[in-house]
Amino acid sequence: MTALDLSAASPEIAALLAEALDGGTLDAEAGAALDQTTGADLDAVIAAADALRARDVGDAATYVVNRNVNFTNACVKACKFCAFSRVQRSDEAYFLDEAEIVRRVEEAASLGATEVCIQAGLSPRIDGGTYERLTRAVKRAAPEIHIHAFSPEEVKFGAELAGVTFRDFLARLRDAGLDSLPGTSAEILDDAVRDRLAPGRVTTAEWLEIIRAAHGLGLPTTSTIMFGHLETALDRARHLALLRRVQRETGGFTEIVPLSFVHEEAPLFARGLLGDGYRPPSVDDVVRFHAVVRLMLSRDIKHVQASWVKVGLPLATRLLSAGCDDLGGTLINESISTSAGAGHGQLATPRELRRAIRAAGRAPRQRDTRYRTVREFDAVERAEDASPLDAVSPDDPRFGSFHALIHEEAHRHGRVALPKLARRSAD
Repeated sequence: MTALDLSAASPEIAALLAEALDGGTLDAEAGAALDQTTGADLDAVIAAADALRARDVGDAATYVVNRNVNFTNACVKACKFCAFSRVQRSDEAYFLDEAEIVRRVEEAASLGATEVCIQAGLSPRIDGGTYERLTRAVKRAAPEIHIHAFSPEEVKFGAELAGVTFRDFLARLRDAGLDSLPGTSAEILDDAVRDRLAPGRVTTAEWLEIIRAAHGLGLPTTSTIMFGHLETALDRARHLALLRRVQRETGGFTEIVPLSFVHEEAPLFARGLLGDGYRPPSVDDVVRFHAVVRLMLSRDIKHVQASWVKVGLPLATRLLSAGCDDLGGTLINESISTSAGAGHGQLATPRELRRAIRAAGRAPRQRDTRYRTVREFDAVERAEDASPLDAVSPDDPRFGSFHALIHEEAHRHGRVALPKLARRSAD
């Protein structure tokens, strides 16, 4: 790698960056130190992260054409950071039946999607066979689409309802057609922090067990971290170090997705639980942390995603010069961040994502869930680059929105008839 001029940085920060650039492993204390830099030190952190990105993955930046299907917001838990969930008796609780879920998947496929991401609340209407039945129905309807579904929290919920181990439950889902899992419900992998965010949520040990089991069964997962709430810089760095340890054991993570906490409608903020001095992550906070993710995980998790729905497309574009190499998905329907107050829309068309990538001076590339190339594009947009989704507006009434969905009588929770999968005995 070409030497990077670190002379403007302080000696301590320059030494840590040189270690990362030389292929060394930064421990949590080093990561925390980098995550608190300002001024010239911060500039050096960003430059080093961008240099590692170029070394790791080159100058292409990627996106995936996908659709989110958050099929219910009814949930038996009340996590303090979540503005999406509703109790089952709420007038705003909804549940999409199997036919509607399948319709959305088929529509996504017709618009060029290669992936459907299915996640939801933990509804009391779900039984031990719901996730398996749903997976089979989606795979029958759209056999070519990649099913990226069910967080570790949902796996725990479903396995307990089915009376089987996490591994056996995951094996059933894999055999039903599940292709990969989102590594969400991680937040911060420290139980002291988790107990303040969401008492009773999947524990750190359970999250790790489920992720390792998935990887052992040949099911890749993403990895995530939610930052900018109750955690410290050291909490964040320890979380990254733990993900790195798992990746060195299993090699099953496809990417790391830092998720900036959206506070506006979250109970933590609305109830004053973040304290009087709370401030949401600033632009510098967001840029710095994404750079630190690249610096800590560069050798092990090659792909760092900038989540446009969390931070907006302009800032996500900037992150492509701070260690990130991916803009995530088109989403089509985005409910979880939208419910928390994110104002960045529920759809980014492929053309918009390509425009952002080119604005960052990078080469656009459409990928699949496993980061295999689907299409490559030139530096200038051409007519033949267009896809069916490019002609769609985020306000297209076919897609609806979270705020419309929670008021639709047709999908009111408790009124939707749900078919059952025959109960199986525990293996």
